[in-house]
Amino acid sequence: MALLEIDNVRHSFGGLVAIDRVSFEVAPGQIKSVIGPNGAGKTTLFNIVCGLLRPESGSIRFGDRSITGFKPYQIARAGVSRTFQNPSLFLQMNVLENVMVGRHCRTRWEFLGCGVRWPGQPKEEAAIREAAQTQLEYVGLAHLAECPAGALAFGERRMVELARALATEPQLLLLDEPGSGLNTREKADLGRMIRRVRERGVTILLVEHDMTLVMDLSDAILVLHNGARIAEGTPSEIQNDDKVVRVYLGGEMNHVAAS
Repeated sequence: MALLEIDNVRHSFGGLVAIDRVSFEVAPGQIKSVIGPNGAGKTTLFNIVCGLLRPESGSIRFGDRSITGFKPYQIARAGVSRTFQNPSLFLQMNVLENVMVGRHCRTRWEFLGCGVRWPGQPKEEAAIREAAQTQLEYVGLAHLAECPAGALAFGERRMVELARALATEPQLLLLDEPGSGLNTREKADLGRMIRRVRERGVTILLVEHDMTLVMDLSDAILVLHNGARIAEGTPSEIQNDDKVVRVYLGGEMNHVAAS
């Protein structure tokens, strides 16, 4: 059974169709990439899966239930987490506190309980801090736990955001252009980290423009163009798909072949 099933999903902004009856599945344990030119609908698709946008038609199933119309926090609790094209951190908070935010969907006590310090809340807060510290160690940034997020280098911010996403204990992790803004060494480190995340049982849906990274990591690739699905298959199949090469890959694949 598919972990994520997108069925005939459509969404538009005014008269512009951003996602046009797209259907695909993501299998458990898979790294699946979504590629396409700028404006193809990739981030819109992520926003629909995460509940930031509601599809005009079609359905989304996660595991054995529909999550169509769920709010973002409900989808996070169900086991879906994500990162963003531009790292979205609380820059005045320290690194550890940013990762602790990711535990919100796994906690019992809400604002009132935290404010009055009801019995059990301090113990839960300590567990949240410990879990966040564990994720920072996992991504190699434990030494920066007390550093303000705003003082970090761009690549470090990406790793903090990844740690925060992992703190939600996702079954499915959506990575939206995680290689953007990284240098060659950082991208190589990122590739190794993504494989490690998959090895711990997390399924990954990846949007990325770096074709070397995509072809190296992906089990399967979905190609979007003008909001519509134009191809889906293994990296080898996508590299040799005439339509994909014509509308998107041409120069990118020449670069991959030469690298």
